Amino acid sequence: MTDDERASVAVLDGAAAGEAADLLRPSCASGRWVAELVAGRPYRSLDRLLAASDAAAAALGWPDVEEALAAHPRIGERAAGASREAAWSRGEQAGAAGAAADVQAGLAAGNAEYEARFGHVFLICAAGRSGEEMLAELRARLGNREADEQQVVRRELGAIARLRLARTFR
Repeated sequence: MTDDERASVAVLDGAAAGEAADLLRPSCASGRWVAELVAGRPYRSLDRLLAASDAAAAALGWPDVEEALAAHPRIGERAAGASREAAWSRGEQAGAAGAAADVQAGLAAGNAEYEARFGHVFLICAAGRSGEEMLAELRARLGNREADEQQVVRRELGAIARLRLARTFR
């Protein structure tokens, strides 16, 4: 499947478990999220698939979220590779890539501070956001308590998964 093609949800519904997992994994790298969506088939519509994704993302334990975070580059860093996920990440982060040098420097410094404070990459659904917007959000979230930030990260992860599923399926 190329980036310009979307598969019918029926393809996911009818796929063998391993193939279905391969179709889903670029949207979210959490093994638990993938397993729950594979097990929940058939969906019969994109709306039902998205609702199942939202529920699965909201229910992820923190180790499951950390597994997914490991697949995300830092905001402002270009994802390497030719995978669909890497290409999506580069497109989603276009606002950071095209930002002024001072904003990019702020993102790099903010990423380091965030990672030192929370122990994981700063995750934000970057699609459609400017570098300035992402930097402002990063700075604001540095003030969060850890438990509150984990909830924000879980919501952002769910939003990214939803966006990517909509790019994969129709």
